[in-house]
Amino acid sequence: MRGLKNPLGIAALVSLVFLLFMVVLGPILWGEEAVRTDTMALTQGVSAAHPMGTDGLGRDVLARVMAASRSSVGLALLATAVAVAGGLLLGALPAVLGRRAAGLLNGFVSLVVAFPGLLIALVLAVVLGSGGRSAAFAIGLASVPAFARLTQTLAASVAGRDFVAAARVLGVGRARMLFRHILPNIGEPLIVQATLGAGGALLAFAALSFLGLGVQAPDYDWGLLLNEGLNRVYVNPAAALAPGIAVVLAGLAFNILGEYAAQVFGGRDTIARAEGRSARPVPGDALIVRDLRVSFGPAVPVKGVSFTVAPGERVGLVGESGSGKSLTALAVAGLVEPPGVVTGTIEAGETAMVFQDPMTSLNPALRVGTQIAEVATTHQRLSRRDAARRAVARLADVHIGAPARVAGQYPHELSGGMRQRAMIAMGLMGAPRLIVADEPTTALDVTVQKQILDLLREASTTSGAAVLLISHDLAVVAQLCSRVLVMYAGVIVEDLTTERLVAGPAHPYTRALLASVPDMSADRSLPLATIHGRMPSPAEPVTGCPFAPRCPRADERCLTAMPPFTSASGGGGVACWHPVRETGGGPVTRPDEEAPDEEDPMRRTR
Repeated sequence: MRGLKNPLGIAALVSLVFLLFMVVLGPILWGEEAVRTDTMALTQGVSAAHPMGTDGLGRDVLARVMAASRSSVGLALLATAVAVAGGLLLGALPAVLGRRAAGLLNGFVSLVVAFPGLLIALVLAVVLGSGGRSAAFAIGLASVPAFARLTQTLAASVAGRDFVAAARVLGVGRARMLFRHILPNIGEPLIVQATLGAGGALLAFAALSFLGLGVQAPDYDWGLLLNEGLNRVYVNPAAALAPGIAVVLAGLAFNILGEYAAQVFGGRDTIARAEGRSARPVPGDALIVRDLRVSFGPAVPVKGVSFTVAPGERVGLVGESGSGKSLTALAVAGLVEPPGVVTGTIEAGETAMVFQDPMTSLNPALRVGTQIAEVATTHQRLSRRDAARRAVARLADVHIGAPARVAGQYPHELSGGMRQRAMIAMGLMGAPRLIVADEPTTALDVTVQKQILDLLREASTTSGAAVLLISHDLAVVAQLCSRVLVMYAGVIVEDLTTERLVAGPAHPYTRALLASVPDMSADRSLPLATIHGRMPSPAEPVTGCPFAPRCPRADERCLTAMPPFTSASGGGGVACWHPVRETGGGPVTRPDEEAPDEEDPMRRTR
């Protein structure tokens, strides 16, 4: 029902109903009339009894056009099926074949695709002989190279992904690799191309029948009727106009269905529904996340994350590498790519994303100002001139000197700090309610790092936007955020204020993270502090607390039961069976030191 609110969706529905009506009911309603001869009405023009006139045997032209719908559309779909099957075979095989075999197959496709498809169809139609099915196979085989080239390109982009390499390491066979890992990840654009290709096949089939290489009398299709009507176009133009209109309308219907498929499968219409996102801003909170899960087959890197971010609030999401914090940020922004599956609820208003490495996020072939202005031209429908002016203004807002000159430069001409400022300016173009910053200072030196943090704080204060800062650096989070969410193995283990983080958190993992940060007072005679052990794999089932194997406070209960997330009296909460309940401040111990007493085995100072 959502698609009915979209004009393209309405047009696609009307097109589908039109095609089904023509194909299913055309021969039933007009079949007898189409073959009934009338010697008293030979080659008549337009009349009330015959709206499009009659042919040389007195048969009604309009009835014949309607009755020919099934054969015309059916044979076009047969040609499309041949093209899709052949294209998938030739295009996907190189991704799993050896280098030499793949090179030979790719070279063959490149050679054949250089020839015009219609020319190949004409040659094949002569070789295969005249007839409807022969013409359909000729058109289908002629379309195979183009479809194979598209499949090759898509398959090559997937074949280089890490999950395919992992499947090879695991010994997955070539056939299973093709049908389980490659084809499912390129299916959407191929479906779109097949839908659009059906319209072209319909036109090509009508052309072959028009030339006498397709359907032969006494059978008939739109191309043959067009040939018959053209012979007396000066006497009765309607006889040629009727089948021509049918070809145009059916081809247009296929194209509209293809455009709608591109919109749906491209995610522009379903991204909010598929990822649980709200289509409108959320009152009261800038971001609401409930039971968010991100899975890649059996691996589940994010396991039921829930939290909220208030308007104007600056929240840090911290954890060691592999904890799931960046995937959480990508899910919030709707940027998790297949084969990742996102479930749960994400309710957010306008969202801006600041990535870790702006050099890979900015298009090196476009000027900085053009990329920033694209936000306004796409989402706010501003003219190019107004969008360019706003882009320069946003560059000035992020304290870039000579913003007009910088707008005309390419990304490689800017320093790392300026590129990150440009990314922030791009995010501010749409007046976001939420800024998601994924490790925005990792690639920057300390001086520029502070400038970027100050800029994010200023942008939040000025615009009222909330900030979700993803980082592994607790010092960075403490400088910007008033609240911290700590993630471990795909779950949030503690929610606390920055003051509480500095004074002494309750969860042993959070305390271990703090103890692992070197400072000037650390004893240089001791090795750098680390957290022994490793984080559990996302594919490993965990029955108890995921941190239990590395935690000095763990007991049998921690290994067998997952602790619930318990709210704290001063706000926030912790997921731990044995949290540290101290209320005072003071330094925390190294995670590898022995505990001095039972009350707090991590309290001993370094």
